[in-house]
Amino acid sequence: MSIINIDVTLRDGGYRNGFNFPLDYALKHAKLSVESGFDWVEIGYRKGSFAPIPDLGLTGRGEDDYIAAVAEEIGADKVALILHPKNINDDDLPDMYRAGARLIRIVLPPRGYEAGLDRIRQAKELGFTVGVNFARVSQLPARTVVELAAASSDAGADVVYLADSNGALSPVDAASLTTLTRSVVDGAVGLHAHNNLGLALANAIASMEHGATWMDSSVQGMGKGPGNLIAEQWMAHLERTAQDGGRLHLAPLLELADLLLANIPEGTPSLPLPDLLLGQYDLSVEHRTTVNCGHRAGIEAARTLSVAR
Repeated sequence: MSIINIDVTLRDGGYRNGFNFPLDYALKHAKLSVESGFDWVEIGYRKGSFAPIPDLGLTGRGEDDYIAAVAEEIGADKVALILHPKNINDDDLPDMYRAGARLIRIVLPPRGYEAGLDRIRQAKELGFTVGVNFARVSQLPARTVVELAAASSDAGADVVYLADSNGALSPVDAASLTTLTRSVVDGAVGLHAHNNLGLALANAIASMEHGATWMDSSVQGMGKGPGNLIAEQWMAHLERTAQDGGRLHLAPLLELADLLLANIPEGTPSLPLPDLLLGQYDLSVEHRTTVNCGHRAGIEAARTLSVAR
């Protein structure tokens, strides 16, 4: 089985540093990422995340000149971005394609997703490889996952991504969701794992064993909260189990990890205790302040929020 790997450090890692990666760092990162064997480098959002962020940095804006600079460095066939349909207009996708992006991922909301389907169709007509991401998939009923997956596939999506935004999935959950999604899509299935409970690697393995062929990871796990599937561990697993097709190279990836730690202070791995509670009780990051009120009180607050959800 050939796994398509996406490096999401410059995008998801942006939640830790306000997306303020310097351009020269982003270019060096992208080059080493490709040398390591990543199929795609997700270089940022187009026009921001779901909620507005003050003083949004380079990799949160995803402007054309930035796309063009990265495409010149690593080739357009490695450049990916992600977007929320509500943030863009009809000119964005054509402009992004001309600038050098070739994979676009669209975050599809569980309700009112028709605008997202229109963007899938527009992107396919332009020549993009198109993915869709179902955020907070741990909170979605199976019926909703099936509905979204089937609609996305019918609209032309090449890959449907299960995004464990809350870091709440178990390996059993990851396996069953992957199997369910594969049953209703024509294309591929991928997993975007968060590591709130330390299960990102186990979830990735379980999802892969049940047919997922696309996988997100980030260098040093840098991502929202406690971060994502750790790229170094994931690549080592694929290489060790001979599932890398000889395409992965740990040496440049380890070099990239050192580069990140030397240049981006927020890249240092951490597990903030409130984020563990978010994963344990399947809560979104919006509840972080509420549960960050002392250990015993935080657990009680998390339990209350979980019951009320």
